[in-house]
Amino acid sequence: MFPASHKTVIVVDHSPYFGKSCGHKIEYDIISKSRSGVSNIPLDPFCKSLWTCAVEAAFEYCRIVYDIFSSDRLIRFIAADTEARLLNTWKKSDQKLSDLMQIFAELGPANPEGNDENCSILHGLAAAVEVLCECTEEQHRVRTSMTDVASKVSNKGRIICFTSVKNESHVEVLKKSVQDALTQHNKIAAGSDNLLLINHCELVVLHVHIPEDSSLSLSSKARQNVSSNLSFRLISVVSAQHLASHLCKLVQLHHDLVMTTITGIPMKEEQNSSSSANYDVELLHHKDGHKEVRKNTSQSPSSSGDAGHKLLSQEENNILLKWCSPRGMSNELLYCTGAYRISPVDVNSRPSLCLTNFLLNGRQVMLEQPRKPGAKVMSHMLTSHGGEIFIHCLSTSRSYLEDPPSISEGCGGRVTDYRITDFGEFMKDNRLAPFTITDDQEKEVPISKAKTQLERQTRHWPMVISDTIIFNMASHIDPIPTIISKLCLDEEDVTQCKKAIFHLVGIEAKGDPLPLPPGIRGKAPKKEEHYRQMWAELESLLKAYSSTSPEHKQVLDCLHDCKPLSNDCNAKKGSDKTTAKGTDKTSETEKAWKDLDKLQSMTHREKQDYLSSADSRTTEGAPPIKKLRISKDESRDRQKGGPVSLLSLWSSRIKAVNTMRHEEFAGRLEAVNNKTELYTHLKKDENGK
Repeated sequence: MFPASHKTVIVVDHSPYFGKSCGHKIEYDIISKSRSGVSNIPLDPFCKSLWTCAVEAAFEYCRIVYDIFSSDRLIRFIAADTEARLLNTWKKSDQKLSDLMQIFAELGPANPEGNDENCSILHGLAAAVEVLCECTEEQHRVRTSMTDVASKVSNKGRIICFTSVKNESHVEVLKKSVQDALTQHNKIAAGSDNLLLINHCELVVLHVHIPEDSSLSLSSKARQNVSSNLSFRLISVVSAQHLASHLCKLVQLHHDLVMTTITGIPMKEEQNSSSSANYDVELLHHKDGHKEVRKNTSQSPSSSGDAGHKLLSQEENNILLKWCSPRGMSNELLYCTGAYRISPVDVNSRPSLCLTNFLLNGRQVMLEQPRKPGAKVMSHMLTSHGGEIFIHCLSTSRSYLEDPPSISEGCGGRVTDYRITDFGEFMKDNRLAPFTITDDQEKEVPISKAKTQLERQTRHWPMVISDTIIFNMASHIDPIPTIISKLCLDEEDVTQCKKAIFHLVGIEAKGDPLPLPPGIRGKAPKKEEHYRQMWAELESLLKAYSSTSPEHKQVLDCLHDCKPLSNDCNAKKGSDKTTAKGTDKTSETEKAWKDLDKLQSMTHREKQDYLSSADSRTTEGAPPIKKLRISKDESRDRQKGGPVSLLSLWSSRIKAVNTMRHEEFAGRLEAVNNKTELYTHLKKDENGK
């Protein structure tokens, strides 16, 4: 929960050795040397001490951290000579550069003529481990919050030590002393309510020495793990003037920072205000500010060419962005993916001062990626908010704030093809609400119910207007789409769905065109094609929900009873009919009747297509359609040499149905030439008289 960068302890060696001169001369009397004359005697240059160079580098480290992370990252200072001197605390009120400068001024520089017999950096390292066990204000708040994370507060830290080691054995002594201090203070913290165990500590030792001391020359060492809770790294700095650059690299490594170099900043010359020149300014910010640029650069074909080489410099954590014409604060809405505080690398340089003052005066600057000629991609923007300067990351791809392209018109077209209104209603019907967990809650979590409902309602939901017909004629098909997506249906719901299907059959029988909006795609603009697509889509919709419950299956069966089935269903039904073929005369009559129903329900165009396909099947050698077998009684109602009449089919159907339902009248069975004599018993009585 708390990374190692949350707590940093900087230990500075205050021994007499750090009071020595670093050897780098600084000229400050430049004006006197530029004038000619005997009376002007130039002043000698001066050299900074190792103590001054170390403190300035540590302050630069703090400045960058405070600029970018405000008070989220805490830093403590300890000066070590004959004892450890704690210069500030973990309180946020003590994390100010002005207060730290005042404290160091009161402490004073290291005395090069002092006695260094009792001076040791080990005092400062032991004190650094001790203060890492102390809770910060944020750690104390979380630890006492009485929540689930209260017991999971991690305590990690980092120690940066400015000192001068004598040899390799001295380095081992430093590592062993820190390891022993960790073990000792963790035991103390385990029995205390106010201290925290140190989970891990990173020790960074900056070995600072002057070039004249060749005996103190040691090579730098990469990070290595001393134990499970201690890692070590050694950085050797020959001249103290390079300490600031080393600390700049360390702050990037410790706090996940990257560098952005702004090139081509127009600025007037300091000595000649009539002319201007272009300058560069380096800015530090969080690494997430480069995420979009690096992703686009790695995917862009030009990243392997000159443009990609210019954008990604030799340093891995540095990109180049070009200055664009500044603009005032406007109400233009830009698609920003992130905003991060910035800190100039060289805060006291004239280009950095001019840029920061320019932005703090309410101006904003657009930054573009160097691409091929003619391509201008704005990827970042610099502006200020509340006296702090931020770099805004702008999306270089299509913005979610823009209108999406129309599928029918291609990329960049106007939005006329999406079911935006229907999707808005769909979102309203599937809104989520907060849920409070109780002891007597149901077995199924509400989020699971929501996912199940969302899956059920999107089984058939076209997103584009031109991909659907039934959803464009809601007045005729309602309420099927609403009812069929329910989990359970009652008799009333099934009845309403059947009525809607019967209504569609009725408007097709009348020959009315479907009420479709313009632009609906189809194989042909004919209404027959529209009806075919409508029935096919309606069948797909009902099939998607047919397995939900038996009532859903009833709605699909109603559609199959009213209209022909799909090819798969026809093939399956055809195989069933082939198996039962020839069983009895009634089944053949039923088949002929259904074929007649199919033919009568067809439109004129479909009849022509059906008859022409039947003729083509016959001419190609396919087995001809077998004629319906008829009885002698049916033959008298059939024209000689002609097809079966409707009356014959109807009579045969009625006869077959009635035969199955009741026993035939005895008089009709005994009739001769369809005539029977009634009341025969009465005639016998008369003769008997």
